[in-house]
Amino acid sequence: MQQTKNNIPLKTRIQVVSYLNLRLADCLDLGTQAKEAHWNVKGTSFHTLHLLFDDIAEDIEGYADAIAERLVQLGGVARGTARDTAANSVLNEYPFDIHSGEEHTAAFSSVLAAFGAIAREGIADCNAFGDADSADIFTEISRGIDKWLWMVEAHLQPSEPETQQEITNAS
Repeated sequence: MQQTKNNIPLKTRIQVVSYLNLRLADCLDLGTQAKEAHWNVKGTSFHTLHLLFDDIAEDIEGYADAIAERLVQLGGVARGTARDTAANSVLNEYPFDIHSGEEHTAAFSSVLAAFGAIAREGIADCNAFGDADSADIFTEISRGIDKWLWMVEAHLQPSEPETQQEITNAS
């Protein structure tokens, strides 16, 4: 740990830095998965999804930067190499055998949802550590991921919403 005049207790800063490095790995992994979808999507929805996945990747880069900068502010060292990311991310591997827009949309929405859950856990965990500022970063990330999940999932949903009767009958 680097010396800092930050008044968060050293024990807390050590816990938070370790935790943030794990979440940084997840975030960087999510970013590479967004680019994987961006590069490899095919089909009639190619252009729309190609741009959408790239926009998401750009926001994820900002989230990773916020996490890394926060842990350095606390006196830590950001561990963001490809090797660290691969060793520490808890996200599932992105499938390499898919091509269509629907397949990429389904796969990427799953990883977005998983990362959204991780971000919400980050809010609670950082609050439990006593670091409301780091929790706030995860609140911002959670809101952003939820927005992107909504936009990606919209490509999987029917254009006409189900009626309450159809939902009841399906149950």
